[in-house]
Amino acid sequence: MPEKSTFSTPIPTQWVGPILFKGDIVQGEISVPMTTYETPLWPSTARGAGVSRHSGGIQVTMVDERMSRSIAIRANSGAEAYAAWQRINAQYETVESLIKGTSRFARLVGLNRQIAGNLLFIRIECTTGDASGHNMVTKAAEAVLEWILTDQPHLTYSSISGNLCTDKKASAVNGILGRGKYMIAELEIPKKILTRVLRTDADKMVLLNHEKNYVGGNLAGSLRSANAHFANMLLAFYLATGQDAANIIEGSQGQVQCEKRGENLYFSCTLPNLIMGSVGAGKGNSVVENHLAQMGCKEDRNPGDNARRLAAICAGVVLCGELSLMAAQTNPGELVRTHMELER
Repeated sequence: MPEKSTFSTPIPTQWVGPILFKGDIVQGEISVPMTTYETPLWPSTARGAGVSRHSGGIQVTMVDERMSRSIAIRANSGAEAYAAWQRINAQYETVESLIKGTSRFARLVGLNRQIAGNLLFIRIECTTGDASGHNMVTKAAEAVLEWILTDQPHLTYSSISGNLCTDKKASAVNGILGRGKYMIAELEIPKKILTRVLRTDADKMVLLNHEKNYVGGNLAGSLRSANAHFANMLLAFYLATGQDAANIIEGSQGQVQCEKRGENLYFSCTLPNLIMGSVGAGKGNSVVENHLAQMGCKEDRNPGDNARRLAAICAGVVLCGELSLMAAQTNPGELVRTHMELER
């Protein structure tokens, strides 16, 4: 039986890039750390980074941000559960004040409910500054739960986390209501770069995206996903920046959009559930702290801005790796040949 001591398991890390960004959240050339055992991921993502530099840069847009926790409460009947929800929702400002009192940064942005029989599920959604916010929103949810059970003593406790959150599981609800950062990374690639760097063209990429990601994904029963391998880049970037790696489960639920524009290719990656933070990441790990600092994600900014920058960079990393792999798959034999060469 191994001793119960903490030690490190080394995982290879390389800096990749630089990736060229443009826009309000992040701009300029940024190199990124990627931690992975799948070594072909480095040169593949680097190829996508090269495309970004020759195509004017990746634009990243943040659509929304929030972290959620769903409490579950037991009533005697569905009618009673619904009445309880109506009373809670009517006191939104009280809930808002309770949550504000639990943290310097947690702020309520929404309440959602589902009722199943006599069970009431309340999804509490908050902004959480530069933290990913798991613990922060759980602490807030506990305060709300205690208040509800005191205010309505006929209700009883079921769970502090009722799976409507939904944490580290594939679901539809996160894409619909939001959990984490909702990011869109996009790029228009000139024909000459498609040909010279990616050895493909817009027609091939559009067709592959339709047949592989959408038709193939639909046949497989993919849930709110139409991508080739978002999870690869997410895991490598999450490990390098000290994130909770299990969140790649919902993080990898995203879509690729390909559109021919003249002879150019519009290519985008939408990641509606990107859960990450620039504080609390890595729990004081000096290597992680250095990675974040080198990417400019430990600067003196308004609360939340460093985390938004980090999420925008992450979305760009995903786009670079996704673009390169998809381009390789438009050419028969290229994927297997390059993997065999690089892994040897």
